Amino acid sequence: MNMTNHCYSWPGSRAALAWAAVASVLVACQPAQSPRQPTVSLRIKGTPATATVIIDEEALGTLEFVAAHGVALPPGVHHVTVKAAGYFPSDVAVDAKAGAGPVALEIALIPVPD
Repeated sequence: MNMTNHCYSWPGSRAALAWAAVASVLVACQPAQSPRQPTVSLRIKGTPATATVIIDEEALGTLEFVAAHGVALPPGVHHVTVKAAGYFPSDVAVDAKAGAGPVALEIALIPVPD
């Protein structure tokens, strides 16, 4: 009997059992899959491209970024604000209706006069 091989294989088997136990715990701790909630696509374009888009009090990024990527909204009424330094802000209520297709919004901020 080769003790070296026996000693090397036993810890490896023990480690494999430990990892299997950890993996089974991690699988058991996964969150339950919830049914997918329907969303409505919001497509925004406008100027200036550097304006900030805020939906329901959450800043999403620049108008240029949001225009390129779009937004998936849950059905319902959402408050959309677009603002930039030196411009009057735009505030719009958007009614995202499930099954009604994408909502298109075009924003052209008006510069504040000097």
